[in-house]
Amino acid sequence: MFEIIVGLIGGLGLFIYGMQIMSNSLKVVAGDRMKHLLEVLTSNRFKAIICGIVVTIMVQSSSTTTVMVVGFVNASLMNLTQAAGIILGANIGTTVMAQLIAFNFDAIAPILIGIGTVMSVFGNKKKTRDIGTILLGIGILFFGISTMSSTMEPLKDNPVFKRWLITYGRNPILGLLIGTVITGIMQSSGATLAMLQALAISGIFADVSGTAAIQICIPMMIGTNIGTCVTALLSSIGTSKAAKNAAIIHLSVNIFGAIWVMTLLAIFNAVLPVNPIYQFLVDISGTMKTSSGAVIPNVARQIAMSHTFFNVANMFVMLPFIDKLVNFLETHIKDDEEESDKGLQLDDRLLNNPAVAIGQVGRELVHMAEMAEKNLKLAGKALVEGDEKAIEKVYQREDRIDEHEKGIIDFVIRLSNLNVSQEENDRLASYLQIAHDIERIGDHAENIVELAEDKIEKDVKMTEAARNELLELLDLTYSIVQHVKEALDSEDDAICMKIYEEEERSDDLTDEYKDKHIKRLSEGTCQVNSSAIYFDLLVDLERVGDHAANIAEHIQSLHPRKQVNELQGVVH
Repeated sequence: MFEIIVGLIGGLGLFIYGMQIMSNSLKVVAGDRMKHLLEVLTSNRFKAIICGIVVTIMVQSSSTTTVMVVGFVNASLMNLTQAAGIILGANIGTTVMAQLIAFNFDAIAPILIGIGTVMSVFGNKKKTRDIGTILLGIGILFFGISTMSSTMEPLKDNPVFKRWLITYGRNPILGLLIGTVITGIMQSSGATLAMLQALAISGIFADVSGTAAIQICIPMMIGTNIGTCVTALLSSIGTSKAAKNAAIIHLSVNIFGAIWVMTLLAIFNAVLPVNPIYQFLVDISGTMKTSSGAVIPNVARQIAMSHTFFNVANMFVMLPFIDKLVNFLETHIKDDEEESDKGLQLDDRLLNNPAVAIGQVGRELVHMAEMAEKNLKLAGKALVEGDEKAIEKVYQREDRIDEHEKGIIDFVIRLSNLNVSQEENDRLASYLQIAHDIERIGDHAENIVELAEDKIEKDVKMTEAARNELLELLDLTYSIVQHVKEALDSEDDAICMKIYEEEERSDDLTDEYKDKHIKRLSEGTCQVNSSAIYFDLLVDLERVGDHAANIAEHIQSLHPRKQVNELQGVVH
């Protein structure tokens, strides 16, 4: 028995490790595609379901998909209706692995491991190495299944174990609890089902006649669907109410599915001599050969088929009620804080999908630019109108801008340490520099309000000409920062060119206005104490334009084919 336990643990470890290797590599290879799927996602629940199916097939884990969904909702990347659709689709997508296991590819596992190792170690291109790692992961996964089934093969001749399996296995509630608890502990429905299928491949059900084998396995299979909710529930701790609601939807969908399916099966068992659902699964699953050459019903395929049909049927049953569930949760469980009060939306769960996480960093840079733009306009208002309330708001928002920069730097560093492509790594490097330039724009807004405070305190008066010059330069600077925000959002080369043109115009005006002010000083038409404030204001506004040009240059560097304007080729 000791050898069986050790072999089972080793085989399960290989399966989980292989799945992790394969999943991580699939996310790298398919990262941009997953990001595109999420970007085109709408409130149309059917599209969301398809998205959930495709993404889960890519990452080969409904738990991973659901944790990603919790992170997306927490980061305001999607609403609860979209999340519900993806969760329904994820339950279907995760059935693919069980279907593959049922083919019993243990004979080709060593071949996949060999080919995958050669490609991942000796491949010249990163894409080749990534594909090799995927093959390696699949090979290790199937080798783990083979190890488990071989290890458990002696159990088929153990009368005590077979009697225990049949006696307790026919208690559906106990089977449901076993599947739920084991999956909750391992936090992987795929691993639990893999063990169950490995047990079937070992031939343990060879002497179990008719539909008895699938009758034993279905409650355990349904239990895995409930147990996998533990991962999402744990992931939702410390998140927004909306993210918690997404985890609740996942749990509700699977519990409701377990209730109606097991009730239906119990009714058929009570009123019919042979349960037609069990018989249908047995008929379509065919047979398999054991290691000894005996032909027996393919219970591993029966498990895979029941898993697929259960999740597809549950999706159709839940579909009419999902909107009502979402409305109930949104009505009775709301966020305590308003959307506008939320801080940095870079949820650690997004790190499960680097491509999506990178996209969210881009959105946070847009948000950061919006804050810098608001601060700049408030600083201008404080300067021109002497608005002391605006001064206080600038200081408060500047603290938030600084916090955003620190949060983005921390998140980007962790993100860059993941398995990201060279292009994605270059984008992250540009994002760090953009975040710094936006923060510097915020600093110059703060400098302007300090000058505004000085102007108010000393009751400094400016000539009409100086005031008009500042207003013109302020308007131009507002336009530059507005275009920065638009360029970050769209990465449009034409908008970057506008920034360059306006920044050059800002430099020309700054030189022109300095000369005019010096002339006014020599003519005695303006106060001497206003000169220092005026010149400092010109410098701050010019520096804002310089940082905007830096940002435009970094944006253009995200697309290597685009050429940077030669006049703005120097990073200020």
